[in-house]
Amino acid sequence: MAGLVISIIGCGWLGLPLAERLRADEYAVKGSTTSSDKIPMLAEKGIEAYQLQLAPHPVGNLHDLLRTDTLLIDVPPKAGKLGDDFHPQQMQHLVNAVQSSPVTHVIYVSSTSVYPELSRTLVEEDVTEPSHSAAPALVQAEQLFTKLAPERIVTVLRCGGLMGYNRIPGKYVAGRTVDSGAVPVNYLHRDDAVEILTNLIRQKTSGTFNAVAPEHPTREAIYRKSCADFDCALPVFIQPAEPKPFKSISSAKLIQQTEYAFRYPNPLDFLYS
Repeated sequence: MAGLVISIIGCGWLGLPLAERLRADEYAVKGSTTSSDKIPMLAEKGIEAYQLQLAPHPVGNLHDLLRTDTLLIDVPPKAGKLGDDFHPQQMQHLVNAVQSSPVTHVIYVSSTSVYPELSRTLVEEDVTEPSHSAAPALVQAEQLFTKLAPERIVTVLRCGGLMGYNRIPGKYVAGRTVDSGAVPVNYLHRDDAVEILTNLIRQKTSGTFNAVAPEHPTREAIYRKSCADFDCALPVFIQPAEPKPFKSISSAKLIQQTEYAFRYPNPLDFLYS
């Protein structure tokens, strides 16, 4: 660990606790934020802080940020506001910069939103091309990074719906009408996301992996428990005219290759605050 430098582009809801976790393990950590207001807070936590915007070209000192061993990219796409091409353009600029940098390991945080709802269990090989995907721009971005191999180790982590702490499912549906109660959830607790990414950094694991809690209770079960736990108004559950399509994302490949044991295998047991 000594001497290894990790750079995190995107010190947000997931990136910041990951940076803190890595600092606790005595890694040197660089981190970027789009807001100058967050620079002092990152510095207080021992993170070498950079202001960086991807507009889609980089605005900020990307060159120094990429003087690192491992680069982790956690930049949520904002397709709705800026169009489907914007995120791949952002990532293409990063890939171009990585090619002339000392980075040896790239981790791109993607999402299980790449999977279409085929009403079955889905694995990584079910989506390998944008044309297979419910989120083609994300797959385009993944492919930009995977082309950096074999010169560099490349890891793509498709995370399920990130939950835990202040992300409380019941608050999103309180008092609303829900017709998808029978659909299974594909959630991931933030603590598990942080530990999985820490393990991938340590193990230098290459490949594309799903990161989703292994158990998949229904939305109705999740919402009922969450609303009861946090005194939210229960949603009204109605039966749809036709069964809702769904997807159940498998984390078997991740578990097998990294031997990761989930802290929160069942979303009904997630820790919130």
